[in-house]
Amino acid sequence: MRAMRAETFSGYEGLKLVDLPKPAVSDGRVLLRMTAAGVTPLDQTILSGKFPHHLKAPLVLGNEGAGVVEEGGGTVFPAGSRVMFFGPYGAFEDGTYSEWLAVRKEDLCLIPDNIDDVSLAPAIGGSIGNAVTQLARALGAKHAMSSTTNHAKAEQAKALGFNEVIDTSLEKLGDGVRRITGGYGADIVIDGIGGEVLSEALGALALEGTLITLGYSASRKTTIDVTNLIVPQASIRGFNMFAQPQAAVTGAWNVIVSLLKSGAIKPIVAKTFPLVEAAAALRYLVEGRPFGRVILTI
Repeated sequence: MRAMRAETFSGYEGLKLVDLPKPAVSDGRVLLRMTAAGVTPLDQTILSGKFPHHLKAPLVLGNEGAGVVEEGGGTVFPAGSRVMFFGPYGAFEDGTYSEWLAVRKEDLCLIPDNIDDVSLAPAIGGSIGNAVTQLARALGAKHAMSSTTNHAKAEQAKALGFNEVIDTSLEKLGDGVRRITGGYGADIVIDGIGGEVLSEALGALALEGTLITLGYSASRKTTIDVTNLIVPQASIRGFNMFAQPQAAVTGAWNVIVSLLKSGAIKPIVAKTFPLVEAAAALRYLVEGRPFGRVILTI
């Protein structure tokens, strides 16, 4: 089978097209014919050798994707079922940038019939910012805010119905939050950007608000004003997607699938690339900073 594998963790040039044996079905694993793989900042972090855990090359990248069950799914995921998943793939074992993958059964979720095969806060154009904003809005948040540093993206977001996007080329993040909320602030911030954005978002928290950090696409390091925690009695905590209990993952999938079926949330795809252009897809994601997801079609 064809796969795009990081032969070295040295940047785009380390990603090569290789031919590998088709994986075998084993206990607890389901063989999938991959149809799509999500391209994420995590892939670039790993490819550039900046992942905080020690990983070994060569490694097939990609931690999320969609596919069709070939074998091993039993009655829950019969052959031919369309499924989506995420997990430690592409980091701690070979991932989704391949034609076939043996996936843990507990990681799988059936794709609703009305959804195409695509994978599924600050940064409205990014995967975390966009998904969190849509979920917050669908689940009844009084305000579902996001931000962008790009005025064109702010206008694009408004055209798509995102009416509480703060254009930080025109105003500071905290000022925008207070303007939208009438001075109240944000009860919760989900940040996948890190760096200066995290510091600014911390200053936008409401009384006893919480900032959850789960990514660092801008920077791992930041400087905070501790009074932004002390005065409002706010808190900050980390979130590791790979460390969540299975019950929490299953519960999240159930909510997401229900919202997808109802049309309350919709995946936004900026551009698709064929598998062999995985390096170009990553470069487009990192350097082009598109509005929406970048997907490999397989």
